[in-house]
Amino acid sequence: MIQKLSYRLALFMLIAGNVFSLQAQDKAKGFVKIFDGKTMKGWDGDTVFWRVENGSFVGEVTAAKPLKTNTFLIWRGGLPTNFEFVAQYRISPEGNSGVQYRSEELPNIKFGLKGYQADIDGADTYTGQNYEERGRGFLAKRGEISVLKTDMKPTITGSLGNSDSLKTKIKKGDWNEIHLIVKDNHMQHFINGVLMSEVTDEDAKNRKYNGVLGLQVHVMPKMKVEYRKLMLKQL
Repeated sequence: MIQKLSYRLALFMLIAGNVFSLQAQDKAKGFVKIFDGKTMKGWDGDTVFWRVENGSFVGEVTAAKPLKTNTFLIWRGGLPTNFEFVAQYRISPEGNSGVQYRSEELPNIKFGLKGYQADIDGADTYTGQNYEERGRGFLAKRGEISVLKTDMKPTITGSLGNSDSLKTKIKKGDWNEIHLIVKDNHMQHFINGVLMSEVTDEDAKNRKYNGVLGLQVHVMPKMKVEYRKLMLKQL
């Protein structure tokens, strides 16, 4: 009986391992590395606040290096339209950051961006939401499904769950995975495989269909954020 149970357990683990491997391969299919883990090749930003360290981009503000305006590390590899983006991040408790996409560079602020942002913060007050930097503001908070109309506040059309319950899926002081799926006027933000916010932008006056990708360091007395294993898949 024990031998049969051991055999069944071993068979189950083998099958489960193969399924996991296939799922991982399927997820990775079509993704391209956009960070070599060693240099800033292909990226552009203020090196006072951005560096490469231990295989990660590190954005940091300190008392000795104060920041006056939000600054971004900008990917120079293209202007993605429909895409998936995946990365791992780790952020200090007081930190504030995010991933910008379909964004515009500001003509009067070097390394400044305007556009959609998948928010990330150390307190996880905003992590997972969709916020438009220097634009329409909050587009969908964590747990919300929203539709945007011209010259109107977001219309909440559904729920992905309670914001505090979703917050428990985010690991404090550790590495988390952010995954964006952006297609046409539809945007989904995932953290650790959990859908946190969803937006359909029907605002013909303000919506964007392409633009730059960027990583944010926010104006704070001090903060630190790290990004690694950045991958992009064009849809």
